[in-house]
Amino acid sequence: MTDIPLTIASGSYDRTRALKEGSVRIDGCAVTYTNVEPNELFKRNLRSPEFDVSEMSFSTYIVQREQGNAAYTAIPVFLSRAFRHSAIFVRTDRGIETPADLKGKRVGTPEYFTTMLVWMRGLLADEYDVKPSDLRWRLGGLQQPAKESVKETVSHAPTPGIEIEAIPSGTTLSGMLEEGEIDALFSARPPSCFERGVAHVTRLFPDYRSAEQAYYRTTGIYPVMHAVGIRNNLVEKYPHVPQAIYDAFLRAKQAALADLERLAAFAITLPWVEAEYRATQAVLGPDIWPYGIEQNRKAVDTLCRYLHEQGFTRRRVLVEDLFAPMS
Repeated sequence: MTDIPLTIASGSYDRTRALKEGSVRIDGCAVTYTNVEPNELFKRNLRSPEFDVSEMSFSTYIVQREQGNAAYTAIPVFLSRAFRHSAIFVRTDRGIETPADLKGKRVGTPEYFTTMLVWMRGLLADEYDVKPSDLRWRLGGLQQPAKESVKETVSHAPTPGIEIEAIPSGTTLSGMLEEGEIDALFSARPPSCFERGVAHVTRLFPDYRSAEQAYYRTTGIYPVMHAVGIRNNLVEKYPHVPQAIYDAFLRAKQAALADLERLAAFAITLPWVEAEYRATQAVLGPDIWPYGIEQNRKAVDTLCRYLHEQGFTRRRVLVEDLFAPMS
């Protein structure tokens, strides 16, 4: 039987390297693997489903799935996941010492609808009783002024009573935080004013690692950001393929984790890699990056709840509605 040709695209990760290099194969498939920076890949996929198998923004996928216009069907492979306490930067001269102090403040962020922002708004609401409507949202470019096409996306908020405005033309969020024109900034990438050590700019959670570990111990949630999708027509034509692809991604992840235990000659460029790996396992459990539905049910269900509460879906999507059938 001839192998099924598959094009796959994702960011460049240790957990996908074995698939890209071919040391892990997808049974019955001939793979062409391409690395594409995730944000660029997501934009391309919004225009057309360019690849047979693709990394996807998980929140975008859930919304599309609920609306009935998703071009892909997900498998429970989560190529990107992250805690986000580290992504809140604040002015120290605005009386912001706790998350509750963000209420009423001007908060900048590059976009309003991203998986990261959905998680952060949900985290603030669940853990600190800070609702999206408590913040005054300011959208724009982090380090470069936003293009007009970006500013045009600032429209009505998904739920009533939320203030969302574009920052002035020619300005940046980092510059506005430095000058005190916004009070806080939500960004996965630290703004340059923070990296330069500008006075009055710091993280809300300076010891974010401890805060994130405490969050996990309390909630059991390791937030998922990106999943893997398979084009719908392939799922329909080859119902066995989702399981084969899942199994291969799982083996590739296991190969990456095995590198953390190679102690005779370190595969990872960190001097205390074993100690870091064991410390992470002590918090997250033996599998520090789990795939599968049951292993991630609470995180996925929580994201579905947040999307509904924040007005992005008309109903709370069920976990079972999101993934391709597998054995």
